[in-house]
Parts: sequence; structure tokens; C-alpha cells
Amino acid sequence: MNSYLALGIAIIAEVIATTALKSSDSFSRLVPSLISIAGYGIALYLLTVAMKAIPTGITYAIWSGLGIVLISITSFLVHNQKIDLWGMLGMALIIAGVVVLNLFSKSTMA
Repeated sequence: MNSYLALGIAIIAEVIATTALKSSDSFSRLVPSLISIAGYGIALYLLTVAMKAIPTGITYAIWSGLGIVLISITSFLVHNQKIDLWGMLGMALIIAGVVVLNLFSKSTMA
């Protein structure tokens, strides 16, 4: 499996797991709790697959940066949680950082 594909799927699994975690109401609701546990398991496994070819720091920067942005968007859509202008600006800077890292850094490949 392509390392960046594995990382992308890991990020999506983590976003689903975190969204379900919020819906689990501290693990008091069965279905969201199971989705959360399964999602984190898949995410962590695929993260290890990605780390076989992508340096750890780069993997984690992409994982955390895109995860923050996608979780914020998902939280807005699913849980009606609002983000102010400064929050959106900060997330735009995170996206810019991930783009710069992948386009210009020679560190992105081991």
C-alpha cells in the first residue's frame, strides 16, 4: 500500500473515531463507542504502515495538521460546534504548513 494513501486513510479513520468519541458520551453509548475504538485501531495500524516510508516527524505533522482541520470541520457539521475567525486563520496556517512541508521539504522521503 502506498504510504501516503495509508496515511490519508489513517487520518480519515482518526477523524471518524474522534467524532464517534464525542458522540459516545464518555463511552456510555455502545455504537459510537465501538466505532471510536475500531477507528482508532485502524488509524494507528495505518499510521505504522505510513511510517515505514515517511519519516516520523513528517508523518506526524501531516497526521496532526490535517486531523485538526478535518476534526474542526466535522465537529461543525455533526455537532454544530462553531469556529471563530482566528480559529479558521490558524487552521489555514496549519494547512499552509503541511503544503509547504510536502512541496518544498527534502525531509518528506526517507
